[in-house]
Amino acid sequence: MQAIEPGIAGKVWESLGRTLPRPRAVLMVSAHWETEIPSVTGAALPETIHDFGGFPAELFRIQYPAPGAPALARHVADLLDAQGLATEIDPRRGLDHGAWVPLRWMYPRADIPVVQFSVQPGRSPAEHVALGRLLAPLARDGVLIIGSGHTTHNLHDWMTNRRHPEALAYVGEFSAWLQGRLEAHDTTSLVAYRSDAPGATRAHPTEEHFLPLHVAWGAADPDTRVERIVHGLEGGALSLDSYAFHPAATAA
Repeated sequence: MQAIEPGIAGKVWESLGRTLPRPRAVLMVSAHWETEIPSVTGAALPETIHDFGGFPAELFRIQYPAPGAPALARHVADLLDAQGLATEIDPRRGLDHGAWVPLRWMYPRADIPVVQFSVQPGRSPAEHVALGRLLAPLARDGVLIIGSGHTTHNLHDWMTNRRHPEALAYVGEFSAWLQGRLEAHDTTSLVAYRSDAPGATRAHPTEEHFLPLHVAWGAADPDTRVERIVHGLEGGALSLDSYAFHPAATAA
C-alpha cells in the first residue's frame, strides 16, 4: 500500500531520489524474487509485475516503465561466474513490487535503468554477504544497490495486531539489535542473526525478507558510514527501519 499511501518510508524514498548522486543504474535485490541460484533480470523493457492480490484496483493500474539494462545484467553474471558461481539471466522477468514501490517515489520519471537480483533462501546469510562483496565493484561504478525487504516480517503478527498501535516487544528489541550490529560493523553477528538476535525467528519466520540486507551490506564499503534513514512501525509488528550505507569517502 506504500505505493499509494507512502507514509514515512515513501517520504524518505522521495528525498533520497533528490539528494543521492544520480546513479547510472539501479541493482534491486528484492525479497519477492526467490531462486535456487543467483539470478538477474535481462529484459530491455521489464514489465511491471503486480505480484499480490486482494488490494485496491488502483494498485493494479500502476505501471513503472523503467528500462532494463541487459549489459549490466551480463556484467553481474560475469562477476559471479568468475568466482565459480553459476548465474542465470532471466530475459522475461519484470520488476516486482519489492522494486517498483520504492522506485516510483525515488525516481518517478522511471528514467533510470533497473536490474533485479534474486535472493536464494537455500543459501545462508553469510553466502548472501559474499554475493554482495562480489557486486561491490558496481557500487563504485555508479550503480545504486538497494536491498528491498523488511527489518521484521511476521505477517501473522501483523494481521492479528494491526488494529493496536502498541509495538510487540520483540519488534523493538530486534530492530535495536540490528541498528547496534550495523553501527558496530559486526558482520559476524549479522550473519548469525538467527541465534544472536532477540526474537529473530519470530521477526523472520522465513528469511527471504532479511536476505536483501545481507547482500547490500556485503556490497557496502568496509568503512561505510551507517545511517538509519527510516524509523517506523506498521501494525505493531512490521518494523520499517531502513539504512543507507554511505561510501567511506563521504564519512564525516
